[in-house]
Amino acid sequence: MVHQKNKNLYVVRDGNYMRDDPYEELSIQGIGEENGQYKSNFLKKAFIGATALAIIAAAVYLYLYLQTYTGVRVANTYKVGNAADNSYEEFAEGVLKFSRDGIAYLDSSGEEKWNLPYQIKNPFLDVNSESAAVADKGGNNIMVFQKDGLKGEIKTTLPIEKIAVSEQGIVAAVLKNESTPQIVCYDTAGNVLVEHKSSVMGIGYPVDIAISPNGELLQILYLSVYDGKMMSRVGYYNFGAAGAEKIDHQVTEKEYKDSVMGAGFFVDETVSAAVGDNCLTIFKGKEEPKETAAVEIKGEIQSVFHSGKYIGILLKANGNSRYELKLYNTSGKEILSRGFAGTYKSAKISGGRIILYDGKKCSIYTRFGVHRFDGEMNNNILEIFPAFGINRYIVMNANGMEDIRLIK
Repeated sequence: MVHQKNKNLYVVRDGNYMRDDPYEELSIQGIGEENGQYKSNFLKKAFIGATALAIIAAAVYLYLYLQTYTGVRVANTYKVGNAADNSYEEFAEGVLKFSRDGIAYLDSSGEEKWNLPYQIKNPFLDVNSESAAVADKGGNNIMVFQKDGLKGEIKTTLPIEKIAVSEQGIVAAVLKNESTPQIVCYDTAGNVLVEHKSSVMGIGYPVDIAISPNGELLQILYLSVYDGKMMSRVGYYNFGAAGAEKIDHQVTEKEYKDSVMGAGFFVDETVSAAVGDNCLTIFKGKEEPKETAAVEIKGEIQSVFHSGKYIGILLKANGNSRYELKLYNTSGKEILSRGFAGTYKSAKISGGRIILYDGKKCSIYTRFGVHRFDGEMNNNILEIFPAFGINRYIVMNANGMEDIRLIK
């Protein structure tokens, strides 16, 4: 029997084979190259598109960011009872409303989260990021709050002159006592933690106090007379392990014979400052602070304010009616200086913005010196702070709480 060859068979040698179509391999290779080229072109177009969008977004952002706005639009108004009869202080992404009759916490939508009635003749506040304390100036009552409400009440034995509160709620108070004023630290339950007496004829009179965020380090600014001239001292007292073996817990003392120090504060856990009539001094150290920078101030200081990173001073320039805004970092380096006509009674740093206001008048700068707003609000400003969103601010006034947008 004769076998015929199957014409569809082929022979495989060394892993290679012969195809019926000699162009098939070339066609597959061509398709692969076309696919690769397509992917490459797609990626290039996608990259170009993304880059263009990024450029447009950056241009829009810079356009909005570098503008100086002069008007406002009220987006929402939240009614607050007896708004004009209260004082306000920014606190914990909301605001504290307080008066002689009580204190309340409002969130950024104007909703009252808690309200505590009291009878305090001359209420004044000290506030940080976590705690707030309200005291009766010349009286004997102190109340400590956090975002969720009352944490403790303190009853002093002597009239209150000044207070400072730590993030944990520890309160330091200057109590008036004729020629020997007392500085007393209390926990939130009203227990006395530390007592320190100051002699007017000795170290001097305590004109200001500040307490570190952890409540262990106390800064006291003293004023005394030396050779017929006013002289200041800045003292630090550590009530932790570092000050246990020190006399009266004092770990630092610095004299200033040519300056009158009037304001002291902690910028953060390791940086603090004291501001006098002609200087700004910066101290660094968590346990035993040392002076690391001294900046000469030329002009009449109107306001001193600070955030967790910066120290601001608003002053009237010597010899003219011009006013100046100065901003320093925690190393004492001047990072912003702006001059302007007119003055502002209130100044603050919030959300990276420097806000100056007086009545309806308001001026807002960024920490980089961009003048974001220069104009007037619809009503006298009682408190103002940035809210989430572009050009959005919360303003407290006689109408209550207003959610505003800056406009041209």
